[in-house]
This record gives sequence, C-alpha cells and structure tokens, in this order.
Amino acid sequence: MRHFLNTADWTRSELQAMIDDARAMKAAPIGDALKDKTVALLFLNNSLRTRTSFDVGARQLGAHAVVLSPSGGMWPLEFEDGAVMDGEAEEHVKEAAAVLSRYCDLIGVRAFPKFVDWSEDRKDKILNAFAKYATVPVVNMETITHPCQEMAHVMALQERFDADDLGALDGKKFLLTWTYHPKPLNTAVANSALMIAAKFGMKSTLLCPTKDYILDERYMDQAQKDAAANGCEVTVTHDIDEAYDGADVVYAKSWGALPFFGNWEPEKPIRDAHKHFIVDEEKMRKTNNALVSHCLPMRRNVKMTDAVFDGPTCIAYEEAENRLHVQKAIMKALVRG
Repeated sequence: MRHFLNTADWTRSELQAMIDDARAMKAAPIGDALKDKTVALLFLNNSLRTRTSFDVGARQLGAHAVVLSPSGGMWPLEFEDGAVMDGEAEEHVKEAAAVLSRYCDLIGVRAFPKFVDWSEDRKDKILNAFAKYATVPVVNMETITHPCQEMAHVMALQERFDADDLGALDGKKFLLTWTYHPKPLNTAVANSALMIAAKFGMKSTLLCPTKDYILDERYMDQAQKDAAANGCEVTVTHDIDEAYDGADVVYAKSWGALPFFGNWEPEKPIRDAHKHFIVDEEKMRKTNNALVSHCLPMRRNVKMTDAVFDGPTCIAYEEAENRLHVQKAIMKALVRG
C-alpha cells in the first residue's frame, strides 16, 4: 500500500502516468473507476479549491466523499504517542485512523502548521500519524507540502508548452518568486513547486528578498538532487533582474521566513520593505514571454498585478481546474494500488 504524501516519494515516470491519466479524464470526466468506494476528507483548515475538487472528483468517478472538520462535529484529536489525554482532545489519531480505515477506502488530510515552532511543524505529525495508523491509502491535501497543487501546475505547463512531448519542460527556466503578503504564510506550495520543477527537468531559480526566506534544507536538498539527476541545478538569488531574465515560467507565492517562525514581529519590516517583489508587467517583459501562475487564493495587486494575472500567459485558472483531474488520477492510483 502506498500513500501520496509528497511528490518526492514517487518517480517522474509514476507522476507522469498520473498526469497522463488526468488528461484522459479531463477529456472524459465521468467514469466508474471508484464505483462504490468511500473517501474520507479531513479538513483541519479552510479550503475552497481542495475541498470542492476532491468532493466533485470522487463523485465523478462513482465514489462517495465524507467531508470532516472540527467545525463540522469531529472530535478534537490527539497526535502525540503516549500522551496523557487530560486536555481538549477526545480521541487519539490511532483510533480515528483505524476506524476511518474500516469505513473508507482512502483518507485525505489537510492540516497546516501551527506556526509556533518550525522544528516541530516540519515533522508533519498529523499527516504522518494518519499514514502510520491508517490501513488504507492517505493523500496529502496540503500540510507543509502541497503535492496535488504542483501536479496540477505541471499538467497546465505541459498543456501549454506541448502536451504530446513528455520532455517539453526539460531545460526550461522555472522561476519561483517570493511575493509580499501582509501576513506570513505557509511554505507548502513553495516547497512542492521547487521540488516538482526539478523533478521534471526544469532549471529552477528561487527568488526571495534575503537568505532568511530560503526554504527548509530538506526541500532545497531534494530539489538539488532531482535537478542534478536531470543535468540541471537550483539557483538561489535575491536579484530581481537576474531571476526574471529569460525565464520560461514564473510562479508567484508568498511565504514566511523560517528563522522568524512563531516570532513574526521582527520579520514584518523585512516583508514590508519588499513589496516591490510583486509580479508586474515590467518584470514579465524581462522573461522569455513566460507563462505565469499562482496557486490561489491570490491578493490582486499585492502579489501580482491585474494586467499580468488577467493576461494571456497566465495559467492560474487552468492550474486550478487541473486540481480536479490530477486528484482523480491520484485517488485512482492509490485505491487500485
């Protein structure tokens, strides 16, 4: 039995097979591949695209989705082994995962960091606890990585560059750029974006204001490893002109600086001083007529200007739609083993 926790756990050919299946289902959305199956979707955080796309995708393939959240009546859970449960938690993840495994054929988990201590949050305890104790496949619906989002992104890129050429992304310059946000955000999408770009053979550049915004070494190292396997490398820069020069893909995302994790006040002046990292027309003119995207939700004219987002090279809506299709392919692959 395999889980879908991170794209790093799967080979490029395995991921490509799921994307190919997603393309087929995009052309013919309704099927019975998951007929009479049940999918439990645990949302410990808010969601629009993920909740809708997983629910709709399950139904389109004949499955029934059960959406669970603390606000919807689910018991508060404990995730620490050996815990003395005399606090708020009423149920341990051991029992929750075991019981859901007897009811359902797959479990999806969405659980963001607590933003207190990165040394603890980076352990991804909630997701890994379900993977440990469930006896059915578990899929990551976003925790400290967001693999489903980046599968949808790669699918959208392949569709635009050359859907029939599986090597169409090889050698493309992929720019992952930090953008301003009034609040420090999760690094999940940035982590996944950098890794999957490297895995699919793109020459990746990480643009961020200072070294404090470089991603966790686990994801940097994985991206470097996959890039090297494809004869590429991952470059880190704080120079906007250098980063945008000749880029084929621009991916915009906001995230908080890990050295300030849980202590955001000292980080705020740094963020506020770099509002000019917004993706705008002037920067895009430095690129190779690059495709541009964002995972959504996105604050217009803060992260990206209206002119860029609503322009012909933006693939954010295609990427969002592809969440539906790649997640169907992922669920099929997991349930079928």
